Amino acid sequence: MSARAPGLLASVADLSEMDQAARGGADIVDLKQPAYGALGAWSPGALTAAVMLWNGWGERRPALSATAGDQPMVPAILRSAAESIAASGVPLVKVGLFASEHMGACIEALAPLATRCRLIGVLFADQDPDFDVLPRLGAAGFAGAMIDTADKHAGPLTRHLDLLTLSQFTSEARAQGLMTGLAGSLSLDDIPALAGAGADYLGFRGALCTGGRTGRLDPTRLAQARERLTTAAGTLRD
Repeated sequence: MSARAPGLLASVADLSEMDQAARGGADIVDLKQPAYGALGAWSPGALTAAVMLWNGWGERRPALSATAGDQPMVPAILRSAAESIAASGVPLVKVGLFASEHMGACIEALAPLATRCRLIGVLFADQDPDFDVLPRLGAAGFAGAMIDTADKHAGPLTRHLDLLTLSQFTSEARAQGLMTGLAGSLSLDDIPALAGAGADYLGFRGALCTGGRTGRLDPTRLAQARERLTTAAGTLRD
């Protein structure tokens, strides 16, 4: 059992939700456009506005991340997309590492960018992720690794990987110096079990919204997620 409870990553679709997530206690405000796929990206103009808002929050602000979109596993395309997100000033850039024979080449292509921003590689539970990629991410200078789901109609993370496997992922990632996150159609009821998997963050979208992941962020649900994570922290300390 981990002695650490995970923080709250809240994915937001616009500036209003971004502000709500920060006020609701999110540890990472994650800029993601759910209407455009598993890792749908915000537009360049919206990213610039988001960074300006974030910079205005001061020193006690949450961390800020943004997704680079559902890109094909073509090294030049993936790097270009990630470069575009990083150019906005977002400090944490999440790149989807979809199942492909070109994954190694894509990681190598991203390595130069990893010296200028904190890259998070996202693996997908519904694509039989290979944890042998974690040492490659560490060697390339990535800051972190997450597990999410690619097909949001195929069920939550917990349908594809059991708690033991998820704990293995977080342990092996941490051994490479990577921060870790778990996401993928999680419900608030998943928090007690997943809190013990050792991840630094649990990520939510649909569970925080009225109307599912493409709906609107609900402050009440956000508060419930924050409360459950706080309760999980107390349980892990006991």
